[in-house]
Amino acid sequence: MSTHPSHPLTRLSDDEKMFQAEVEKLSNQVVKPRVLEMDEAEKMDPEVVKQLFAFGLMGIELPEEFGGSGGSFMMAVLAIEALSKVDPSVGVLCDVQNTLVNNIFLRWATPEQKKKYLPQLAQSKVGSYCLTEPNSGSDAFAMKCRAYDEGTHYRLDGKKIFITNAKEADIFIVFANAEPEKGYKGITAFIVERGTPGFSVGKKEVKLGIRASSTCEIICDNVKIPKEN
Repeated sequence: MSTHPSHPLTRLSDDEKMFQAEVEKLSNQVVKPRVLEMDEAEKMDPEVVKQLFAFGLMGIELPEEFGGSGGSFMMAVLAIEALSKVDPSVGVLCDVQNTLVNNIFLRWATPEQKKKYLPQLAQSKVGSYCLTEPNSGSDAFAMKCRAYDEGTHYRLDGKKIFITNAKEADIFIVFANAEPEKGYKGITAFIVERGTPGFSVGKKEVKLGIRASSTCEIICDNVKIPKEN
């Protein structure tokens, strides 16, 4: 048996420890009193979402120039962990926003898209990541949702299922195949805003756990998306 003392793989900085403590405080004061009610109602309390934005937890890694917190990935991990200890549903909401939606915009959005959408995602709008389909889950390359280039715009047709944050979201990243003859290389992502004609959030799944986190189907019925999206 080794006589060497064990050490954590990661040592938190003073700033990270302070941040972690603040999120734990928020979780206990804002989230904890609402956990049972949200679970029974299978619905996220809007006040919880409002407070996540107010504390900068929905745009942790987003640069300050876009209204974000300018934090690190480790800070995002700490926030998700602290929220999930009290209510995993809230942790999931924060997780999808920070690690999926925001990161896609940071890595691959055009400068114009970043300028338009990142301030919204940092300050007031929930995002959703729409990939899974009835016949395309783990095998995302079997995607059936289609995007048709119609000159001035793209037209989206298809259905998504098990989409997290769908009920709360206003900004959706929808994956569709624009060039099926190219196989998976034809898949691309489109920015769709809630209220776009033909775009709707369908049935909400009833789950055994993490019930306040919305998991829904998404329907695209001849949805016209401008080329800039």
